[in-house]
Amino acid sequence: MASKQKTVIVTGASQGIGAGVVQSFLDRGYNVVANSRGIRKSGAFMESGQLALVDGNIGERTAASKIVETAVQKFGSIDALVNNAGIFFTKPFTGYTAEDFKALSSTNLEGFLHVTQGAVKQMLAQKSGGSVVSITASLAANPIAGVTASVPMITKGGLEAVTRSLATEYAKEKIRFNAVAPGVVDTPLHKDNPKDFLKTLSPMGTISDVKDIVDAVVYLTEARQVTGEVLHVDGGAHSGKW
Repeated sequence: MASKQKTVIVTGASQGIGAGVVQSFLDRGYNVVANSRGIRKSGAFMESGQLALVDGNIGERTAASKIVETAVQKFGSIDALVNNAGIFFTKPFTGYTAEDFKALSSTNLEGFLHVTQGAVKQMLAQKSGGSVVSITASLAANPIAGVTASVPMITKGGLEAVTRSLATEYAKEKIRFNAVAPGVVDTPLHKDNPKDFLKTLSPMGTISDVKDIVDAVVYLTEARQVTGEVLHVDGGAHSGKW
């Protein structure tokens, strides 16, 4: 890292991948602004001189603005953003309701839009580049029969598309946009799913640990020559039939 202490925003930070990302960046000496709907109540982290906690639903622009303002007011900059907040559930396509689509779009798409716009505006003002890493899903590239996630993949596929577009739009300003596309990860999301079944969802027959995804996020955040990339961390699940 450079001599100046860098600041990263992490959404969806109270558990699973998000909590792992927060801890990894703290360990690497970053200032961190960590957000989730109830991160203070969750007890996942305690505020410190290096860590700010912001409650709020990023699907609401006021919450996103508060996250960005907190980073600038407390730490003086925004150098990186990790768009980890997201919701995911499966149903047959015809079973998804208008409310389901609204919930998915609010968090996965509007949340991305609100926080990323605020962060990029600050990065442009700083004139020192920056990094945005978003969490998508391996299923966006290669659907799996029996995993009926068509409507959530509208949002995850959209994140991959906007990542590539923004990488080109802001290349001259040295603001990089990348994504990590996990397969099955051992998080609370899958606590009720049988492990033997989950292992069949990748050709390697493995389940990723949170650290596997965190390492990919940190790599893309610090990889100065990588932009417009979707890094699949999925045991090969994106590559086709097995």
